[in-house]
Amino acid sequence: MGKRGPASGFKPEYCKLARKFCILGATNEQLAELFEVSLSTIGAWLVQFPEFKQAVHQGRAVADADVAESLYSRATGYDRKIEKIVATPDGPEVMSYTRHYEADTAACVFWLRNRRRDLWRERIEHEHRASPDMLALLEAAGERARGVRRS
Repeated sequence: MGKRGPASGFKPEYCKLARKFCILGATNEQLAELFEVSLSTIGAWLVQFPEFKQAVHQGRAVADADVAESLYSRATGYDRKIEKIVATPDGPEVMSYTRHYEADTAACVFWLRNRRRDLWRERIEHEHRASPDMLALLEAAGERARGVRRS
C-alpha cells in the first residue's frame, strides 16, 4: 500500500466522502476541489489507494444506475403518485391521485441508439454525383498531371 503520511495528504475518511460526491456525479476535477488538492493528486490517490479507487467507482456506478433507471422510465412511460393539499370547508385535506407520464420518444431513441447501436444508429447515406462539367475538369487536371515531368 502507498504512503499515507502528510506528504500525500490522503486521509482514509476521504473514501466515504468521495463515494458520496461521486453518487452526485462528481468528476475528478470536482474531487480535487473538494479535497483542495491538484487533479494529479486525485490521479495518484486512485493508483495508490485501492479503497479510494473502489469508493469512487462505486459512487459512479450508483449514479449511472440511477440515471439509467430514470432514462428507462422516461423512455417507456411511468405513473407517479401525486399528493396535493386542497382547501375544503372542513380545513386542508390531502388529495392523492396517480398521474401518467407518456413515453418520451427522444428518450427512447437515445436509449436504443446507445444500447442497440447496431440496429438503431443513425445512418447517413452519401450520394456522390459529379456533373459533366466537373468530370471534364477532373479529366483535364489528370491529363496535366500526367504531362508534368518527374525528376
